[in-house]
Amino acid sequence: MMMKHDAVSPSAQRPIPGWTSLTVMAAALALTACSSTPLPSWNSTPISGQPAPGTVTTRPASGPSPVHIPGVSNSGVVSTPVESVPLQGSPLSGWQESAEVAARFPDPERSYTTPGLAAGRTTYTSNAELGQWLRQLATPGTSGTKTELVTAGTSQEGQPILALLLTRAASTSLHDLDQSQRPTVLLIGQQHGDEPAGSEALLALAQDLKQGPLASVLDKINVLVLPRANPDGAAAGRRTTANGLDMNRDHLLLQTPEAQALAKLSRNYRPVAVLDAHEFTVAGRYLEKFKGVQRYDALLQTPTTANVHEFIAKASTEWYLLPMQKALTEQGQSTNWYYTTTRNPQDLSLSMGGVRPDTGRNVNALKNAATMLIETRGVGIGRAHIQRRVHSQYVALSSALQTTAQRTKELEQVRTYANRDIASQACRGEFSLEAQQTTEKRRVIFIDPQTGEDMQQEVDWHSSVKLSPGPTRARPCGYWLAGNATDAVDKLRALGLQVLRVAEPGNLLADTYQELERNSAAKSDVLGPGNQSVERVKVGLERVAIDVPEGSYYVPLNQSLANVAIAALEPDTQSSFFANHIIPSLNDVARSMNNPSLVYEETE
Repeated sequence: MMMKHDAVSPSAQRPIPGWTSLTVMAAALALTACSSTPLPSWNSTPISGQPAPGTVTTRPASGPSPVHIPGVSNSGVVSTPVESVPLQGSPLSGWQESAEVAARFPDPERSYTTPGLAAGRTTYTSNAELGQWLRQLATPGTSGTKTELVTAGTSQEGQPILALLLTRAASTSLHDLDQSQRPTVLLIGQQHGDEPAGSEALLALAQDLKQGPLASVLDKINVLVLPRANPDGAAAGRRTTANGLDMNRDHLLLQTPEAQALAKLSRNYRPVAVLDAHEFTVAGRYLEKFKGVQRYDALLQTPTTANVHEFIAKASTEWYLLPMQKALTEQGQSTNWYYTTTRNPQDLSLSMGGVRPDTGRNVNALKNAATMLIETRGVGIGRAHIQRRVHSQYVALSSALQTTAQRTKELEQVRTYANRDIASQACRGEFSLEAQQTTEKRRVIFIDPQTGEDMQQEVDWHSSVKLSPGPTRARPCGYWLAGNATDAVDKLRALGLQVLRVAEPGNLLADTYQELERNSAAKSDVLGPGNQSVERVKVGLERVAIDVPEGSYYVPLNQSLANVAIAALEPDTQSSFFANHIIPSLNDVARSMNNPSLVYEETE
C-alpha cells in the first residue's frame, strides 16, 4: 500500500515500531503545537542549591525538603570497627585502606539482604541468582501489585538481560500501562560489570516495591527495574561488555546487544525518568595524581549534552537532583557533582561527565526523559563498605521514585510540552552541533590515605554544567537517507524514531555535505579497548535539488525525537553514524530544507 504526503505531521505520540505512515497536517499546526499544553507552575530553586563542586554536603541545607524514604531511618549511622582492606584492582599495588580512612565510612543502620550480600560471601550476586530473585518477585501476590519479568535482550555470551516491571495498572501490557495514566520510571544498574553496588541495591529495592516499604509509590507510578545491564561484564568483574566496548558510550550507535536491550525498553515503555546506577574509582589515578583518595559517598549528574530541551534539563535538576542530594545528606552521606580524571599522570585536572550524545544519561534526555547519573564510592575496593555503598544507591534511587510519585502530573506536562515543542521546530531555527565543556577553578576534597583527614585541593575543573554551545546549524525539515543505509535506518527505528521508506521516485530541496577535510582519530573521551577509530570530517553545505529514488528513506524532524536524529545524522561529530562507519558515505545522507511531496510505503 502507498500513501501520498505533501508534508509530515508533528508527532508526540509513542513511536510504533515498523509504522512508517503519517497523516497530512497543516504547517500552522506544527508552529503552534506546543501552545496547547500548559506548563506546570514551577517554583524554582536557586541554582546555588545544587551540589557545588568542591563542597562536602553532610547536613541539611536550605532548599527543597528531602523526600522521606520508607524503610530508611533518618536517625544516623552506626559505626563498626573495620579492618584494613586491600584495594582490589588498584593500579598502585600494596596500598591498603587504613583504619582512619575506613572510620570515615561507617555502616548504615539498615543491613541489606541479597544473595551477594549474605554473611561470609566473597562474591556478589551471580547472574543465575539474580534471575532467580527476579523470577520469585514476578510470581503473583496478594497486594494488588502486578509484576512481569521482562527479557529485554540477550548478552553477547548468551545471558538474558532481565528487568522486573511492577505496576498497579489493570495488567502489565503496554496498552494497560498507557491507560493507567501512571508514568513509568526506568532504573538501570551495572552497565559496567565492575560496579556491583547498584545491582545489589536494585535487587533490594525491587523487593521493597513488591512487598515492602516502597510499595505505596505504585499507586502513582510504574517502575521498571533492570538490575544488571551487562551480565557478561558482571560475571568477569570487567567494566566493558564481552567485545571490549563500553556500553555506556553506545546508546546512540547501538553496536552492542546490551545497549540495544536498553533502547528497546526505552522505546516500548517511554519512561518519564531514567536513573543510572554506577560506582566510581576510590584510589587509583586520584591517589597517584592528588596523593589522596575519594571523599564523597555519591557523585551525581544531570543530562549535559547539546539540544536537550530546557525543561527536561530543568526537571532533572530541580525535581530529581536536589531532592536526591537532600535525601543523601539526611543519611550523613556526602555528595558532589560527578567527576573523573584522565590516565595522563601529568594532567591534574578533573572533568565532569561527558557532554556527547552517547551515554544513557544524555541519550535518554534527548528522548525527553528526566535523567540522573548516580555514582557511588566503590571501584577498586573489593567488598569494603558494601553495605554503605548499597545504602547510598538505595536512598538515591528511592528518592527518585518518591519524586516521580509526587510530581506525576507535572512530569507528564513537561514531557508533553517538550515533545510538541521539539516537533514544532522542524524547518526553523537552529541547533547546536556539539557542546563543549568550560574550564574553571574548583576546590575538591580528598582524604589523606594515612590520617583519614580531609585534603582540599584547587584544580582545573572542566564543567559540564556551564557549556559552550559550539557551532550552530540551521534545523532542516528532515533527513534523506540512501536506500543502502539500512543499518542506520534500523538503528534510528530502534531508538524510537519514525523513518519513512520512499515508494515512488521524487525530488527535494536539500543541503548536501561537501567534504573539506578528513582524518581518522581515536575518540577523545573513551578509555580502553573499545576506543575505536572514528572518521572526523569537516564539511560545507551546498543547497541543491536532489532526485529521491524509490527505496530510499526520509526521517522527518517534526517528531518528538528529532534531536536524537540530529545527533545521529549530522556527520561532523565523533558520535555520528558517519563518524562511526554506520553511514558509509557523505553521499548517503542529506538535509531536507523543505517538506517534500513524496509517496511513502505504509506498513502495518
